[in-house]
Amino acid sequence: MKNTVRVERAIKDITQQDLAVAVGVSRQTINSIEAARYVPSTVLALKIARYFGKSVDDIFTLEEGD
Repeated sequence: MKNTVRVERAIKDITQQDLAVAVGVSRQTINSIEAARYVPSTVLALKIARYFGKSVDDIFTLEEGD
């Protein structure tokens, strides 16, 4: 699954830690999501999307084979 979390953070000029605190996870979780090593739960994906004021589809995209 691809995502634009890193891009969205850059646009808002926030750190991984800032986002982690806002959505209630560790900085390491945000790092793993950005590196595509971890696929967030539906609830976490919704929290991230809400934080950025976007839909989940705007941030997370399925790739071939997902």
